[in-house]
Amino acid sequence: MPNANDAAADDAARRAGELAGNAVDSLPAGALAQKLRLAQQEERPLRVKLGIDPTAPDIHLGHAVVLRKLREFQDAGHRVVLIVGDYTARVGDPSGRTTLRPMLTQEEIEANAATFQQQASKILDSDPRRLEVRRNSEWLDMPMASVLELVRTTTAAQLLERDDFAKRLAANEPVSMLELLYPLLQGYDSVAVRADVELGGTDQKFNLLLGRDIQRAYSQPEQAILTMPILVGVDGHRKMSKSLGNQIGVTDRPEDMFGKTMRIPDEAIAVYDRLLLGGRVTSAGTAQLSPRDAKRALARGLVAWLHSEGEAEAAERRFDRVHVEREAPEQIEEAALEGEDGIVHLPGLIAREFGLSRSEARRLIDQGGVTLGDIQLAAGEHDVALARADGQVLKVGRRRFRRLRAG
Repeated sequence: MPNANDAAADDAARRAGELAGNAVDSLPAGALAQKLRLAQQEERPLRVKLGIDPTAPDIHLGHAVVLRKLREFQDAGHRVVLIVGDYTARVGDPSGRTTLRPMLTQEEIEANAATFQQQASKILDSDPRRLEVRRNSEWLDMPMASVLELVRTTTAAQLLERDDFAKRLAANEPVSMLELLYPLLQGYDSVAVRADVELGGTDQKFNLLLGRDIQRAYSQPEQAILTMPILVGVDGHRKMSKSLGNQIGVTDRPEDMFGKTMRIPDEAIAVYDRLLLGGRVTSAGTAQLSPRDAKRALARGLVAWLHSEGEAEAAERRFDRVHVEREAPEQIEEAALEGEDGIVHLPGLIAREFGLSRSEARRLIDQGGVTLGDIQLAAGEHDVALARADGQVLKVGRRRFRRLRAG
């Protein structure tokens, strides 16, 4: 028969597996389960760290991926230590950078930090038993003797192994001493708050692992780490970032949040849903939704999560009023859908209904002049699923409309 120790180990492994859901890395293998088991033996919650530098005034859904994971730890009874990097923001995180990051003024850092906790509280539990908010200026404004002690924990070779630095050096791009110092400062944050677990995006993996080395150098137990996927922006290709203009902010107005979500490409729907809503939209019960309806459900879910159900309904009504019903006549002639294997060839349908040539119809689509329902068709989007087109209003140019119906 299994003994109590085996049962405790199995329980810790199960809970670790649940908490590591959707994570890209859970390192070292088995470390999170060991931390959970030890914390249970000591009858205390884990201290789960996240550090974010206030380099911009708003938190977006890319940040929310990690914040949502932190909320899962809180709901499991653990304590989140949220570090506002007001000191490290002066240095600038080099993660994912190909050039030196511009320095922020102290006034800019303070203005951004002032909004940070308020926005994070839309996702995190603000109960002081579950949330501890710290600024790393509390401990990083240290005397030179302490700086030298920290620098001795790491070699230059270790830091230059970092992918960002290696690429820049290979391209003869400068790497500043400040940037080399950044991972050490972030690692010392883990020492200062005695982190059991640290979370970050996959671009933070080097920093998080280095934090373990620095904790060991200071004779502390080494943290387990979880890295979460990087969320693409509404363009569907690049990392969500305010500097790229492809972000959805957690404090965006409901109608803006709804409208931006409707712009994400179809292939990003499942990723957004899994990382932000726990898979509600693309679960087994809704697996047969068309991309259009799935995207609507995603937009409603995000607005309801970060605002309210009522505001989600109002945002959808406003979206329809502005984008779907705009310029459409009260009475719209219907057109029968025809297609093979459940696919409708739109240039042929447009040519048939409006007396255009197929080449003219393709050109209109490629130039952004054709809308199906509330979605502008992309260049080359000439074929769509019959299920997606059924019941939708097809708008060609500014004044041609058909309501599509499957036969």
